[in-house]
Amino acid sequence: MSDVSTALGVRLYPDLVEQGGLAPALTDVATRHGLDVGRVTAPDQGRARFTCAEMSSDRGVVCVGLGAQARYFMIDLRVAGEVEARGDATDLRQVAEVAAAWRGGLTVAELTARFPFMEQMKHYPVAQAG
Repeated sequence: MSDVSTALGVRLYPDLVEQGGLAPALTDVATRHGLDVGRVTAPDQGRARFTCAEMSSDRGVVCVGLGAQARYFMIDLRVAGEVEARGDATDLRQVAEVAAAWRGGLTVAELTARFPFMEQMKHYPVAQAG
């Protein structure tokens, strides 16, 4: 079995195995559907090079990972290191649409309204030691 098929699991992600991992598959989906997601990157080594992808812009980073027990894509929208929105999509095109919408200027509130599988994260102030 190849490294990519071992990392991804042929049963859940045969399409990603065929394309060499999550990042190349996401790039392909975005291109086929005319979605501007920017440059899609993945870690250089280890299992994550097949199972993780990031799309960076001046607004933040869209991080994507794979579900292990079922087929789904975990999306984190990070701004300055903080997760602002999070969700799980079942279709790679949905992931590309979220990334393109964020890159295109949608606010977190607009994004979560358009994509009901995304949820805005609550941030609580850190208690100050007194």
